[in-house]
Amino acid sequence: MLFFATRFTASAATRLAALAALAGAVLLPFLAVAASAPADAKPVYSDAAALGKLMFFDASLSASGKMSCASCHSPSHAYGPPNGLAAQLGGPDMRSQGTRAVPSLRYVLNRTPMWSHAQAASMSERLSETDNAPVGGFGWDGRFNRLRDQASFPLFNPDEMANKDPAAVLAKLEQAPYAARFREVFGQNIFADPTRAFVQAMYAIERFELEDPSFHPYTSKFDYYLDGKLQLTAQELRGKKLFDNPTGGNCASCHIDQSGVDGSHPLFTDFNFQALGVPRNPELRANADPKYFDMGLCGPLRTDQSSDKSNCGLFKSVSLRNTATRQVFFHNGRFHTLKDALRFYVQRDTNPAKWYPKDAHGKVDKFNDLPVALRVNVDTTDVPLTRKQGERPVWTERDIDDVAAFLATLNDDYVLKPKQSK
Repeated sequence: MLFFATRFTASAATRLAALAALAGAVLLPFLAVAASAPADAKPVYSDAAALGKLMFFDASLSASGKMSCASCHSPSHAYGPPNGLAAQLGGPDMRSQGTRAVPSLRYVLNRTPMWSHAQAASMSERLSETDNAPVGGFGWDGRFNRLRDQASFPLFNPDEMANKDPAAVLAKLEQAPYAARFREVFGQNIFADPTRAFVQAMYAIERFELEDPSFHPYTSKFDYYLDGKLQLTAQELRGKKLFDNPTGGNCASCHIDQSGVDGSHPLFTDFNFQALGVPRNPELRANADPKYFDMGLCGPLRTDQSSDKSNCGLFKSVSLRNTATRQVFFHNGRFHTLKDALRFYVQRDTNPAKWYPKDAHGKVDKFNDLPVALRVNVDTTDVPLTRKQGERPVWTERDIDDVAAFLATLNDDYVLKPKQSK
């Protein structure tokens, strides 16, 4: 538990005390979603959240002076990447490439469960969806349980904002146009205590992400459909049926599309981790080294789970909300269109030569983005990943068009027309 500053106005102290309690509560597993504000209402932020918003958009907090949180998590792109780069460019000269595609910050913020994993789990148990399956946390590998910790990582990543240490961030923050406001909220002498100042700064970003309704708007066509305000088209309904079919696409087994028992709208993820065997991406500079492998839960960015080799290759099953707006898919950014990502999913095993290169012996090098010894971790037990080479994929091209149409109903900011509303 982190304790917050006490040297500020009584009203601010009271507000922050309440928010501190809320900050812990909102990160508990599967908390019900708060009621949404009217679409035209302006957000009313706490003092901390208002500062967090300024920091989120402040490029001066980076070593280059050109990268902010919003550079990679663009509000106009559902808080995901604003382009189709496999990984974004950053660093002191904005030429360093990251190693993973940028995930969206939208929707996972208010209901993401904390990381949990029983160490005794075997791979067969996991794929049978027992309680031992890894679940929760923020990021592709779930290594952050708090938004403030997730927010701090890009600040020091040499491929992103590239600050040397917290002192470098605070030096920039102390010169920011809103530094006086930061002192007013957190105490006039806040910068005299660097540890506390950095904690408060990250807390402020966390509060902005939790309080701003644009991070969880629930304004998609699918949301209005669930509320009975409109009907989906015939094509969208066909796509949903294909998406749900447990002997077909089986997508809903991980990307849950049913409302919660409390009526909360689905986030299209179960927060679990899967090894899908996505092909190696030559667009990533790190992959020029044949010995480099991004193995998700067991490294290289996450290190606390690396002793369990059955973790290797597992990545978060991310929310599919707004996925149709993206230009880059999967953890390594291997695909750049939604339909190609869907094709890979259903054709991975039936047409492997279409997706993987051949090795030195002329054999298809399937699951080539993992070391050979760890490819056993890739899911081959869940439909449709059980198909064999030469068999017919579970989806045709028309089916893929229909599923893509359904997924497009998950895009936010859908304009509900008067004739559609009941």
